[in-house]
Amino acid sequence: MLITMLAMAMAAPQDVAVGRWKTETRGGIVEIQRCGASICGRLLTSEHLRTNPNLKDANNTNAALRNRPLRGLQILSGFKADGNGWSGGKIYNAEDGKTYSAYVTPEGPNQLKVKGCVFRPLCKTQTWTRVR
Repeated sequence: MLITMLAMAMAAPQDVAVGRWKTETRGGIVEIQRCGASICGRLLTSEHLRTNPNLKDANNTNAALRNRPLRGLQILSGFKADGNGWSGGKIYNAEDGKTYSAYVTPEGPNQLKVKGCVFRPLCKTQTWTRVR
């Protein structure tokens, strides 16, 4: 019993990332969930998807992927628990069709700092807000 409680207490900071989050730009909503020992996130909607729900991944640098739908597209993957947050992951930006290294850090129960990097220190950070 003690081991189970200890494991749950250790996992709690990373589980703060699980849920639906509004991005800083384009009215995006991303759903983050557990994916095994990691987290992953899918794009649920955005300003552009509300206007045209059938949008495709037209800007992808890989031409073979340009016909996949943006709605439901996995944009966060490959993270490892790192202290209070997640590191070593990837974030896909559908606007430029590129994938960047990423870090996700909870800032309390209702905000996430999401950092995407071409390479460190060339990074951009957004604050995502929990959707209730």
